[in-house]
This record gives sequence, structure tokens and C-alpha cells, in this order.
Amino acid sequence: MSSTESPSVPAASVLPKVAPVRVGEGERLRSVGLPGVTLSIRSRRPAHEGLPPALYVHGLGGSSQNWSELMAELDGVVDSEALDLPGFGDSPPPDDGDYSVTGHARAVIRYLDAAGRGPVHLFGNSLGGAVTTRVAAVRPDLVRTLTLVSPALPELRIQRTAAPTALLGVPGVAALFTRLTREWTAEQRVRGVMALCYGDPGRVSPEAFQHAVEELERRLQLPYVWDAMARSARGIVNAYTLGGQHGLWRQAERVLAPTLLIYGGRDQLVGFRMARKAARSFRDSRLLSLPDAGHVAMMEYPEVVARAFRELLADTSVTTPGAGS
Repeated sequence: MSSTESPSVPAASVLPKVAPVRVGEGERLRSVGLPGVTLSIRSRRPAHEGLPPALYVHGLGGSSQNWSELMAELDGVVDSEALDLPGFGDSPPPDDGDYSVTGHARAVIRYLDAAGRGPVHLFGNSLGGAVTTRVAAVRPDLVRTLTLVSPALPELRIQRTAAPTALLGVPGVAALFTRLTREWTAEQRVRGVMALCYGDPGRVSPEAFQHAVEELERRLQLPYVWDAMARSARGIVNAYTLGGQHGLWRQAERVLAPTLLIYGGRDQLVGFRMARKAARSFRDSRLLSLPDAGHVAMMEYPEVVARAFRELLADTSVTTPGAGS
């Protein structure tokens, strides 16, 4: 068995001393130990008591920081928490090495069950969109509404620009990529990621770019970073091949929660053409198309996404306690 296929060792034994994770103004970070997994949770102090809980789940290669701007936009609407999936952000690898979509969904469910915060307003982007779709399908009791930003749901014809990401899931490719890009600087890597994920990378402020570089430099010191990426990419590919009741589109049809779907017209990773299929598949859905957005609309247009979410609450009469309900 190759090193890329070996099970992850318990988290405590692989955590080196690295620079601390950035915590934005008004945020706090804590670690939550659960059976088989330890999760880092980013949260904001609620604007007032009685707000309904929300949980945000990031995409492949991302972290809870991807949601900071949207969380700030929704102050006074929900009580926000964002988690780092196992092996990403500040969360160590899962003890069993399971980076499948089901494995990530299991981690989210374990946290919600342990925290007793459900049902929550659940948000997911990319890989996190696939994960939260599965959570909403198998545990409807935990989900009040579902908001999906460019969810990684199966496509018959994957965009050419998404192919390199999918290839990371092929055994050995991550190690090869690491060797081939050894001389790349963190700045070069971040520029490449932003060119791929943003509809207009020029919208990224110099401060945000520098924060992204610092976070990547921190991540690259972790010994499991490429293993987590490769296994999670493989998990997405494997999820695409599942049929029957475990298929993601079949599970989308089972989601009972009111669902907000957000797709970007300049998304190079999730096809914009999938928006209408998603709108047909989720039984109680609303579709927001953003022609100029890329793969991370909640980072490019947080105020627009926040407005659409507030409209979802109004349309479905899912109001916040203490806010006129």
C-alpha cells in the first residue's frame, strides 16, 4: 500500500507547531473534540439573544474563513458558526482517514448532534454543497433551510478547467504535483487559485490577498495538507459515480428544507448549466444566478448572497425570534 493510501494517524500525533489561524474582528475560534474527529469552529458573537443557528461548510481546499464576510453580513439574522472540515483549516485529519463526502457529512452531523443546535440554517459551497446536501437528505431534522453556493453535484460533462482538480483524486497525482510545483511561491499559488475561483480576481483587496497568502503558507507547513486535498478530491469523484439512493441527485430530491441555489456565470469549476437541473431536483428551491460571479459567490458578493438568504427566510416564513415573528 502506498503512502497516499495509508490510513491517517490520530490527529494529535501529526499536528506540528505552525502559525496561528487568523481570526477576524468579531470572530472567535474554538476546537471541539468528537468521536474520531476534532473540528475547529469559527463563530461570531450573536447580535442579540434568540437568533436561530446557522452552520457554514466550505469547499475543497477552503476553510471556515471563506464564510467570514457572509457571516458578518448576516449579523442580526442568524447565530453564525462555520466549521473547518477534517484536514482543512485548523481541523486535524480524521482518525480513520475517511475524506469521502459521506465521511465529511458524518463529521457535520456529529457536530450538530453534539452541539444540540439543530435544526440550523445550513450553508455549503462546492464540496461543502455536496456534503450539506447529503446531511439535509439523511437528517432532515437537523436542517431548517439549505443554501448552496456552486454545489459540487455530479455533472455528465465536467468543465475542462475543473479537470486538474479532479485529477488530484488519482492516486499519486498529488505527490507528483507537489514535486512539480516545489518552487512555486505562496503568492503564485494564491493567484492561480483566485484566477480559478473568482469571476473577477480584481475584486480581491490587497489585504485579503495577503491574508490568503499567509494562510496558505501556514497550511503548507502541515504534513497532511496534500493528502487531505487528494483524498477529498477522490471523495467527490467517487460520489459522482454512486447510483441509486446514495446518488447525490437522488438525495437532492429527498431534501425537504427550503433551498436557495446560487450559481455563478463565470464559475470554472461547477457548470452554470447545472443550475436549472438543481432547481428541478430540489423540491422547494429558489435559484439565484449571478452572471459575473465565479465559484465562491459568498466571497465575491456577500451582500447579494445575504440579501437572497433574507428573502428566503421571508418567502418561507422562517423568521427569527425577536425580529417580528
